[in-house]
Amino acid sequence: MFVLGIDPGLTTTGYGAVRRDGASVEAVSVGVIRTHKDLPVARRLLELHRDLASLIDELEPEVVALEQVFVNRNLATATNVGRASGVVLLAAAAAGLEVFEYSPTAVKATVTGDGAAGKRQVQDMVARRLGLASAPSPADAADALAIALCHLQNPASRRAHTVIGA
Repeated sequence: MFVLGIDPGLTTTGYGAVRRDGASVEAVSVGVIRTHKDLPVARRLLELHRDLASLIDELEPEVVALEQVFVNRNLATATNVGRASGVVLLAAAAAGLEVFEYSPTAVKATVTGDGAAGKRQVQDMVARRLGLASAPSPADAADALAIALCHLQNPASRRAHTVIGA
């Protein structure tokens, strides 16, 4: 199975593509898509969509897994993450891909064994599990790989556009 994990954000969207072949799991691609904060939101969302569509075309994943939007104390941040998540859903649907959503707690628990794990712990465990020489950086990229790993391990991952661990 080949999964494109996405950690959505308006300024920085992390992506990580992970392929599982039997017991072997490898990172195929990892990085971030950035939009400039001085541009109008609509323009930023358009750029994010174009970059995601291009990434999906290039990588040809079987499914997309993303982190579920959660409301934190900053409503503006939650709104922008929600907008970016919508763009991810649109890009995946336009490519004919199934989408799965995972709560941040479910991702952390699956990858580290601790649903309250910190960013550094997630980065270190992702590096260890994928046999990487160093922890992926920035944290958005490591989170995207963690989301892909979560999908590969989750028995409920057979249900499309399912929110898991809400």
